[in-house]
Amino acid sequence: MSPAALRVAVVGGSGYAGGELVRLLLGHPRVELAQVISESRAGAPQHAAHPHQRGHRELRFEAPSALQPCDLLFLAMAHGKAARSIEQWSGLAPRLVDLSADFRLRSAAEYERWYGEPHPAPGWLERFVYGLPEVSRAALTEATHVSGVGCNATAMTLALLPLARSGLVQRALFDVKVGSSEGGAAAGEASHHPERSGTVRPYAPTSHRHLAEVQQALGPLELSTTLHAVEMVRGVACTAHVFVDRPLGERDLWGLFRETFADEPFVRLVAARAGLHRFPEPKLLAGSNHCDIGFAWDAEARRVVVFSALDNLVKGAAGSAVQCMNLMHGWDERLGLGFPGLHPA
Repeated sequence: MSPAALRVAVVGGSGYAGGELVRLLLGHPRVELAQVISESRAGAPQHAAHPHQRGHRELRFEAPSALQPCDLLFLAMAHGKAARSIEQWSGLAPRLVDLSADFRLRSAAEYERWYGEPHPAPGWLERFVYGLPEVSRAALTEATHVSGVGCNATAMTLALLPLARSGLVQRALFDVKVGSSEGGAAAGEASHHPERSGTVRPYAPTSHRHLAEVQQALGPLELSTTLHAVEMVRGVACTAHVFVDRPLGERDLWGLFRETFADEPFVRLVAARAGLHRFPEPKLLAGSNHCDIGFAWDAEARRVVVFSALDNLVKGAAGSAVQCMNLMHGWDERLGLGFPGLHPA
């Protein structure tokens, strides 16, 4: 490892998002992963939680009390934990990226509205830059503290971004289908195999707190969403029904989407006229930091149907965090994130 390598640590490395973060950092050419912290797994080898990493630089999980100062600290803990101890964590590194929802919203009032409780550290909210490079890239290059992104929010925001920036959106309805890993590594009734297998189960029929991120990123639009739990492990599949205020053609839509995403290294347009995979499919994105986006035009209803798909653990969590780290240090934001996905998966 080069002496100039960035020394980083991960707190909460035994969870699903934390495990993906460790996987990506171990393959990053500019990073030294110094420590992986897990309160519940301290002393155990990483492969005890992440068996696919067996033999791939065998680190052991360490207790939080063992954490040493580093150049950048990633926090991948459960909701609320980062905010309750932010002074402690921030004191250990000059730069910090938190994958949780604790610092995604700029307003303490909005946080309380959507999360149902006062924010534990409201004075810190404005110090964090929202960690979605496609909407915050300029600010991320100057940031010292970066928030995580919601996986559903990422799929919804990127689906709507070209139309919202063009001022075309009258209202939008999101139908989002999510895999079981979105619920985290802890077992529960919703992830119990007999209950999850074969499922297409609505679980947030009229709203979801990730909408707060979409509205913060895109402005006060008329948005609604319904979320379904479905039988897949990784993935978010979003269908956005976007009603616009003027007639559009397919050429107009291609122009809008290409203009918005032309320079985005991790957004791919998928809207083919033929073939099995004419539109985005989350199965093809497992392990990748890409978000695939496609669209179709319903002229009679003045409705654009936009499809977006991503891996909730990568582009919806750990991959975006690594992309943000790259931007924070002036590196090519693609470093360590070149994996394209799998087919067949």
